[in-house]
Amino acid sequence: MGLGRTDIWQTGIINRPLPDIIRAGTLDSMPVTWLPDPGSFRFLADPFGIWHEDRLYLFAEAYDYRVKVGRIDVFVLDRTLRILSHRPVLVEPWHLSYPVIMRDTDGSFLMMPESGASGTQRLYRATDFPFHWKAVENCVFPGALIDASPLFHDGRWWLFYTPWDEAARPRIDTLHVAWAERISGPWHPHPGNPVRRDIHSARPGGTPVVMEDGTIILPTQDCARTYGGAITPLAITTLTTTTFAAQPLAALTAPPAWRPATDGLHTLSAAGPVTLVDAKHTSRSVIRRAGVDIGRMTRELMQRSRRY
Repeated sequence: MGLGRTDIWQTGIINRPLPDIIRAGTLDSMPVTWLPDPGSFRFLADPFGIWHEDRLYLFAEAYDYRVKVGRIDVFVLDRTLRILSHRPVLVEPWHLSYPVIMRDTDGSFLMMPESGASGTQRLYRATDFPFHWKAVENCVFPGALIDASPLFHDGRWWLFYTPWDEAARPRIDTLHVAWAERISGPWHPHPGNPVRRDIHSARPGGTPVVMEDGTIILPTQDCARTYGGAITPLAITTLTTTTFAAQPLAALTAPPAWRPATDGLHTLSAAGPVTLVDAKHTSRSVIRRAGVDIGRMTRELMQRSRRY
């Protein structure tokens, strides 16, 4: 983002499964049920969801520019996509986003949010789904990761991710792969890493899905024009512990009907019969954003002064 440019993301639900969207190759003519606007200079992004007992549990990054540290919220919806409840469920001292949600082999619920700012990738298990979570101990991930996207396929776990590498900013053009026998690891980095370098189709942007012909489709972010400008479905045709081959499909963009959220699209997440998306509009209000930043810096200075 440049001076005076503020990305505001909004999260929505499309009443179509992700493979249908991949086959259609477009988001046009697909109505979206948007989650409520959280307020000025706040947004909801990176949605992931799971169905349980006829309810959709939608987890998303909740971000406030007044704080600039994301947390994870959950929305509980019924079959008509009516919101039944909403509350924060995971708050840490570091930034959290991209809350991938899944079931373990024992049926328990797991969440793998992006937590690279903590210095490592973390995995959480629900102690009281969906509201209470506890970090899983003794996980062995290949370092700190960005947008780690797991898939259980051919009897093992696969993980698609971009490394959290301070020296490799802006961290939007590389794709790495790792594999493991268990979701908690140990994870083994693919010998071909990075398996892809491409600002149009490398950084993950949603849930991998296996199509009817066996092709794995990984949503990736096209960041050539802007961060999270579009989603490029990456068709992975070869995936073994030693080889990797993939071909990008045509990019998916936010359609005009989503206005004003037509400046970007950076998550395409499968949740059974529905697909979760986020799209952005870019605010160019320099004065209002400056007020938000000044207020945040003032609060931070006051907090530091109290500690000394």
